[in-house]
Amino acid sequence: MSKDKMNDSIDDKLFKVKYKSAAKTHLKPEQEKCRVCKEKHCLYICPANVYEWNEVEEKLIVGYENCLECGACRIACDACAIGWEYPEGGFGVTFKYG
Repeated sequence: MSKDKMNDSIDDKLFKVKYKSAAKTHLKPEQEKCRVCKEKHCLYICPANVYEWNEVEEKLIVGYENCLECGACRIACDACAIGWEYPEGGFGVTFKYG
């Protein structure tokens, strides 16, 4: 891997991912559970930085259009607060192989 590729920001790398965004989210956090969750692992485990915590509103903000569909958020969430499904047929991320 070239040095330039290693130094790309996550936003630069996400820009290269082919994604067909659905009209509705496939990630559905239960906001009440998120409020009481102390660790908020979803903020740190997601490789695409999909989640952001809004301190003022005490609410989890979800940028589902960046989701790489790895499922790490639902596995890491101690509060079991993230409802996760694959996007509707034909939508979501398209990975390149090879």
